[in-house]
Amino acid sequence: MTTIGVAIAVPDPWGAQLQDYRKALGDATAEGIPTHITLMPPIEISADQTPVVEQHLAEASAHNSAFKIHLRGTGTFRPISPVVFVVVVQGISQCEQLAFSVRRGPLAADLQFPYHPHVTIAHHLDDDRLDKAFAELASFECEFEADHFSLYVHDADAGWQPTRDFPLNARCDG
Repeated sequence: MTTIGVAIAVPDPWGAQLQDYRKALGDATAEGIPTHITLMPPIEISADQTPVVEQHLAEASAHNSAFKIHLRGTGTFRPISPVVFVVVVQGISQCEQLAFSVRRGPLAADLQFPYHPHVTIAHHLDDDRLDKAFAELASFECEFEADHFSLYVHDADAGWQPTRDFPLNARCDG
């Protein structure tokens, strides 16, 4: 079995900045998690499912267009879940539509929580460090074009590794 995930990477310099911040907070998992907006949370598939999953993701990408993402400020899922995140303030509905396209067919799965696009910056840390992340990144802001998403595979040593990009290139006929 292979553990995969599907996400939109936050490009550098912001991706590296947020990942470095997460590591500095003491999040032990941050080294192996590139900064991203999740479309499909981790799921296990068999190796023989990979071509089917990749074909499905290619079809999802062909039905969705590139869009602008604007990240600004912080939010939290506490007390339900010990997570602090950077808020997606523009591109929410496009992320939702793309996630819906991805989480169908061979990747259909029930989620533990309703889908809410965000960029995690602190996870499973003590309350003081969660509060610190919430306050210190409250003024964080960046904008970028989401023109593709990626399939990630989890490697026990290297963490989450992108293995294939899928361009968002839907065409409008007419």
